[in-house]
Amino acid sequence: MKIFLIAIALCVAIASCRKEPGVGGDATISGQVWVRDYNSTFTQLLGEYPAEDVYVYITYGNKTGYDKRIKTDYDGYFQFEYLYKGDYKVFVYSADSTLTDLNNMVAVVQQISIEERKELVDLGTITIFD
Repeated sequence: MKIFLIAIALCVAIASCRKEPGVGGDATISGQVWVRDYNSTFTQLLGEYPAEDVYVYITYGNKTGYDKRIKTDYDGYFQFEYLYKGDYKVFVYSADSTLTDLNNMVAVVQQISIEERKELVDLGTITIFD
């Protein structure tokens, strides 16, 4: 009986050491959000500039919704720090350039896998429309 209880305790301890995607690790995901500003019918480009103070969202693993959101800085840059290895989705909302969405907003989504403990993932530039 004693060996059985030790075996169960060992299995539980090993299973609880496996880290799920989320905050608490040493990896980082970063990038920049860039705005392409069009007129209301998306027929004329009015300007391009860094997306200042725009929310960027992250989802850990296969969850729905978002787990954390941050705002871009004055140059449109963002950074999610202290992440564990695993799968993530980073997204930002954009005006719908196809003019088919009733809310006129769509999510621009990038899926990322962090493979290394201290990995630095640069998503590059995410372009949104305004």
